[in-house]
Amino acid sequence: MAQIFRKPLNYLPPVMTVLALLVAPAAVAGVWYYFSPSYTDVGYEPVQPVPYSHRLHAGEMAIDCRYCHASVETSPVANVPPTQTCMNCHRLVLRDSPLLAPIRESASSGRPMRWVRVHELPDYVYFEHRAHVNAGVGCVSCHGHIEEEDVVHQAEPLSMSWCLDCHRNPQPNLRPRSEVTNMKWAPPRDPAARARLADSLPRVKPPVDCSGCHR
Repeated sequence: MAQIFRKPLNYLPPVMTVLALLVAPAAVAGVWYYFSPSYTDVGYEPVQPVPYSHRLHAGEMAIDCRYCHASVETSPVANVPPTQTCMNCHRLVLRDSPLLAPIRESASSGRPMRWVRVHELPDYVYFEHRAHVNAGVGCVSCHGHIEEEDVVHQAEPLSMSWCLDCHRNPQPNLRPRSEVTNMKWAPPRDPAARARLADSLPRVKPPVDCSGCHR
């Protein structure tokens, strides 16, 4: 009687076993890496040339974000404050502090400070601060409670899926335009007030269907 299965199929069980032993750890390692802060950069916290504390300036002193990041409402990019902005206060406050020596040197030489960028998107991504701020997206939605941080770190993954999640359901991240920089703002508890607030907020366009390019 002829054999139903060919002889080479005898090697199938050990081959499948070896593949399972190799593929399973590779899959676990891939998920562990690509869904971890090591890949998304969540928690990235570089050392800056001057130990600037947002907890002190934006938190305790309640300096508005726009005093330093003055172009967020009018420009596609959020500017890093020039040295002159720092010297507006530090000509008088802590003027001899050794920690501020790089600031004084930058002011006297005219060479800009070399701050280390924390939030950096890929070159192929176009993101407008102006559009998001004017639509009512609060600073805290992307940057976290930066007014509680002595050292700035990346709070969100800034990935495509993270952006699309917000564009599909933007309502939780929208607030009145006047409250964009208010880190402590919370929506009203009264249902009627919440409904009125929702009606007053801008309508965000749905995300572009990415399936045409990203299959």
